[in-house]
Amino acid sequence: MDNTFGPRGFGGSGFGPGGGRGFGGRPGMNPTAGLWEAMEHLRSAFDQRPQAPRMARGHVRAAVLALLAEQPMHGYQIIQEIEERSGGSWKPSAGSVYPTLQLLADEGLIEAAEQGGRKTYSLTEAGRAVADEAGTPPWEGSGARAGAGSASFGALPKAGVDLAGAAAQVARTGTPEQVQQAIDVLDEARRRLYAILAD
Repeated sequence: MDNTFGPRGFGGSGFGPGGGRGFGGRPGMNPTAGLWEAMEHLRSAFDQRPQAPRMARGHVRAAVLALLAEQPMHGYQIIQEIEERSGGSWKPSAGSVYPTLQLLADEGLIEAAEQGGRKTYSLTEAGRAVADEAGTPPWEGSGARAGAGSASFGALPKAGVDLAGAAAQVARTGTPEQVQQAIDVLDEARRRLYAILAD
């Protein structure tokens, strides 16, 4: 079991409940050194975050049809729209989108036209009929809901690293009194985070 955030949290340096030393570090350690140690543990802990789940292959086809039902788009625009509408949890590669576009063209469901030096794709009548029958776009289905949780989780590591960066700034330029205030703030933040899990 991964105990990164366990009772002795952050690599066992005593930042978790019962650690007894908070962000001040080991007994006798300079408080500034304790802040640097806390920052490094934060960075290493958040670097272990999982990647967002991959969507099923058929979802690329459904997503392309859903987007082209709204308006003609070029391939890169389709990739951007999927990423945006899934909250950043799903960004299909060009290696999956462009072959899908070619397949849909071969099936007579879309057609391409040159606009501004690039191919812009639009639905044919047959393609529009298929898109109308497809129902809910894949970014609004169960896969998107799972992805939304991953997207929210993705914001947590960034917030943690930002916090570590602020602590490092205090450690570099703060007075001893400011460093102690920062330690108190971080200890309070730690207690509140564990309180969230305890609810």
